[in-house]
Amino acid sequence: MRHLVVYGLLFIGPTAPMGTFGVLDARSNGAVALVFLIATVAMAFTAWSYARMSVAVPKAGSVSAYATAGLGRRSGFMAGWMIGLDYLFIPSLAALFSGIASHALFPGVPVWVFTTAAVLLITGLNLGGVKLAATVGLVALAVEILVLAAFCIGAVVVLVHDGPARPWLSPLTGLDGFTLAGTIGAVSVAALAFLGFDAIATFAEESTGSPRQVGRAVIFCLVLAGALFVLQTYLGALLTTTTPTELAAHPDEQGTIFYTMISDSIGSWLGTTVTTARAIGPVLSALVAQAAVSRLMYGMARDGQLPAALGSVSRRTGVPRPAILVSAVATLLISVAASVKADGLDLLSSMVTVGALTAFVFLHVAVVGYYVVGRHTDRRVLHTVVPVVGLAIVVAVLVLASHLALEIAAGWFVVGLVILILRSRRRQGTTTADPHTGPGAVGSPPDG
Repeated sequence: MRHLVVYGLLFIGPTAPMGTFGVLDARSNGAVALVFLIATVAMAFTAWSYARMSVAVPKAGSVSAYATAGLGRRSGFMAGWMIGLDYLFIPSLAALFSGIASHALFPGVPVWVFTTAAVLLITGLNLGGVKLAATVGLVALAVEILVLAAFCIGAVVVLVHDGPARPWLSPLTGLDGFTLAGTIGAVSVAALAFLGFDAIATFAEESTGSPRQVGRAVIFCLVLAGALFVLQTYLGALLTTTTPTELAAHPDEQGTIFYTMISDSIGSWLGTTVTTARAIGPVLSALVAQAAVSRLMYGMARDGQLPAALGSVSRRTGVPRPAILVSAVATLLISVAASVKADGLDLLSSMVTVGALTAFVFLHVAVVGYYVVGRHTDRRVLHTVVPVVGLAIVVAVLVLASHLALEIAAGWFVVGLVILILRSRRRQGTTTADPHTGPGAVGSPPDG
């Protein structure tokens, strides 16, 4: 259980809101803690759907396996293809983050060198086995949480001694009044900070104990991350002297305002410590992301949706070695290519969000398809209402996503659709040649 939670928290990052604090504070007019509280509740519907499907389909393919069970093979392939856009590019983005941060500390070394080193490090840890990677991640996560705890304690001391720079309730109500449109717009951005908790489901076949353990870990990880997000943004908002209006007028300060606030109000030593922790954190996210995408590829390959060579595991470590190596090569090529482009960071950032949200659409529909249409439950109202609400939330966030992200996701979707059509035609040809061994033979899974 603790390994699963560690993986989820590493992927999300306990201090993830620090980087987007300024953006959300400006959009919500200071109600940044309320934004993360609403985002936690919103993402809870998706966590519930993951928990329900992880019990019914305890497979490594995660959302791909769930969509296959609830909607059929074609939908399962497309769900896996879309979540792959998220899982494939997140380790590349995280490795690039580490490369940029390390380059800032050592300007004489190119970004691509540090980026390459990060990819090689996480690949070695993942090849060593899931327990090794989880142990290393546990130590690193403990350090990051200690840094967060140091900030919280320091913030409380300053607030008790000097008082807040903003009204006590302003992080929940807004600085100069509540704005619904601004808060909802900020929630659509804050929800993206939670992307990664779903990666826990990809370790279903490596988890010991009850099949319900994965679902419990998903929900626990989401609730814990949400609590940490609300706490740190509440304290940060109270100590921030720059107003949301000033942040909106100076967008160049939004990305660093949280670290500036720490240095100014608590001490430069803590500001440097937090900044260093935020530089190391992306490597850990890349570690979990690479592990997750390799399990996704393994599950899809075993179900005949990707080359069979990716559907094997190492006898010594039990990890999907071929899938890890393929994902490592892809991560290396993507991250290095982005590191030498001026707009590489922006491009990768746009790629990782919409893929996951589109896969969440398949997930919620799959819950209805499996439990309600497939008659696998007596609580049909519950298994209809919760996923439908979750679906509405995901669609709302998708609508508010950037145009570039939507265009990239649409292109990725079309490519997956073309591959699906070509595979279907090849399968039909095989069926015609030998109806007893083709996919239409007795015992084959449905193609719906």
